[in-house]
Amino acid sequence: MKLNAIIVEDEETSRIILKNYLSKYCPNVNVVDEAANAEDALTLIRKHSLDVVFLDVEMPYGNAFDVLDKIDDRTFETIFVTAYNDYALEALNAHASYYLMKPISIDELIKAVAYVTDIKTKENVLQDEILVPKVNPIDTKITIPLQDGFEVIETANILFCKADDNYTEIYLNTNKKKVVSKTLKYFEETLCSTSFARIHKSYVVNVNEVVRYVKGKGGRVILTNGKEIMVSASKKAQFLSYFK
Repeated sequence: MKLNAIIVEDEETSRIILKNYLSKYCPNVNVVDEAANAEDALTLIRKHSLDVVFLDVEMPYGNAFDVLDKIDDRTFETIFVTAYNDYALEALNAHASYYLMKPISIDELIKAVAYVTDIKTKENVLQDEILVPKVNPIDTKITIPLQDGFEVIETANILFCKADDNYTEIYLNTNKKKVVSKTLKYFEETLCSTSFARIHKSYVVNVNEVVRYVKGKGGRVILTNGKEIMVSASKKAQFLSYFK
């Protein structure tokens, strides 16, 4: 799969080295442009349709995190390239796909590009083709407590579960909602061994009910009932792994 990319790096020599490495060792990366500062980086990101941005941390007119903060809905992956290891945690919090240290290791660069290629390939499959979950149809049941006993629910009838403090709202494909005095974490542990995925801090969804995935920083899913739910960037790769 071809990846459209830009390189954001204030040192010309570093830009040339990275571009040459990509050309030689990662031929599926198409470097469409380059920027030497944060302002130009923003301009190029808004100009091009990008799959990945190779982003230096420290640069004129702001740093990498200033750039990312100004992009509302990222459709590209980010590979940080820096001489400093102090920013690893911030990069993680900014949902970077990879963190490369200078001088760049060719092996690590190849791994980083392969990782992004895998993510973007799965995104395109979800965007352009019929979704085929890699899990078997659900044929189990769970019980939820009631004041006078309990109720048995077919897990196949659950669309999604939503957190509500120490309660969980269970939405069914019968247009009914159940409110249970258990945390979403409980249902994540109970259901995620079957066809359910935690896609957000507030949501667990039945992947068999997903009919569309829309790309973005984390992206969003649309369920059979039309419900649209955001996917956390940190949960994106895990969610994509549920599909062929």
